[in-house]
Amino acid sequence: MDLPDGYLEVIIKNALAEDLGTGDITTGCIMAGVQKTVKGIFIAKAEGVIAGLPVMEKVFKILDGSIIVNHKVEEGGWVSSGQAIATIEGPVSPVLWGERTALNFMQRMSGIATRTRRCIEAVAGYSVRITDTRKTVPGLRVLDKYSVAVGGGCNHRFNLSDGVLIKDNHIKAAGGITEAIARVRERAPYTLRIEIEVENLQQLDEALEAGADIVMLDNMPLEDMKKAVIKAKGKALLEASGNVTHERLRDIAATGVDIISMGSLTHSVKALDISLRFE
Repeated sequence: MDLPDGYLEVIIKNALAEDLGTGDITTGCIMAGVQKTVKGIFIAKAEGVIAGLPVMEKVFKILDGSIIVNHKVEEGGWVSSGQAIATIEGPVSPVLWGERTALNFMQRMSGIATRTRRCIEAVAGYSVRITDTRKTVPGLRVLDKYSVAVGGGCNHRFNLSDGVLIKDNHIKAAGGITEAIARVRERAPYTLRIEIEVENLQQLDEALEAGADIVMLDNMPLEDMKKAVIKAKGKALLEASGNVTHERLRDIAATGVDIISMGSLTHSVKALDISLRFE
């Protein structure tokens, strides 16, 4: 998954404007009349997966095109605490202006990638996909979902135009599962698969009868998930969702579902601690 350059430039410039305000008073005072080049190193202060190197580099390139960043690890690489991630060299003032913004992006993105990798490791041996949701930071969805992909996960819909997902409120608005699927089948492009959310086995039966391609099992008990897998075999893909914690992942995977979607990959991620130290 690539990060669109135009998109990156917009969000980075907005982030820099938010952080710089009318100017960096501290750096302006200390470096007044001083022309100095600085060398620094980005260091991981915890183990995890690194994501966001292109974003970090873009931050500094926007501030000053002469700044040089060299990666010490690859995007998606695993680092240990204390390991060097990248080096930076350039005029001291723009490096200081961009330090916090660059770290904010990379720490969050690395945190998402790390959590995703650990979730995938938790279900090793099962043919199940770990996917994200639309529970992302407004305006940063592409970065959040990119980070999931860097961590080895799969992306669910990027936006509402990406595919059909009939949820509980759609069902209530339509007057039922069968009616909701029928309306979508009649109007949506035939190339789109239809996914619908159900809460129990009775609703699953109705969704399968109505021709759903994918069924989301919302907060369904493990025993019911196992029964759902038997019912849906050869008829539809099954996605487990709702209250998916790291501790429950392997048990959910063992039921035989095809997909496990986790909002927590992005909505409550713990940032990976990273620092920039000048030599």
